[in-house]
Amino acid sequence: MYSGIVMSIQFIGVSEVRSRLELPLFISKVSAGFPSPAQDYVEQTLDLNELCIKRPSATFFVRVDGDSMIDAGIFSNDILIVDRSVKPTHGDVVVAQVDGEFTVKELCLRPNLMLIPRNSAFEPISFVDDSELQIFGVVTNVIRQMHRSSKG
Repeated sequence: MYSGIVMSIQFIGVSEVRSRLELPLFISKVSAGFPSPAQDYVEQTLDLNELCIKRPSATFFVRVDGDSMIDAGIFSNDILIVDRSVKPTHGDVVVAQVDGEFTVKELCLRPNLMLIPRNSAFEPISFVDDSELQIFGVVTNVIRQMHRSSKG
């Protein structure tokens, strides 16, 4: 049995192939440290479908509820883009079903099979006896809406 640290996941839907929406991608990077001078020209265009969804027929979206993955940058209300066609490997963040309940965790294959939370307040899910684990896909991207101040 496992220790019951399952995050709730809300299934949003399967991705569809849509027409391209190319938006400008500026050549200069934005500094997250000291400010740097901005460049005023576009390097290329960027289609978010092309960037985030490699295999539309194998991709689905889920919304996260819970905080067991905050140290991996996954927060409650984030939308995860999950690819079912990617073979899960050690260290991947996966959407899994454990004994009938969905969760998102880091997959640990060595030395023992475990699902690892990325929040020290939670314990790993170990698999002993007849616990059931089914991997639904590998998380490839996280979408988060930034909260804006209500100050005018």
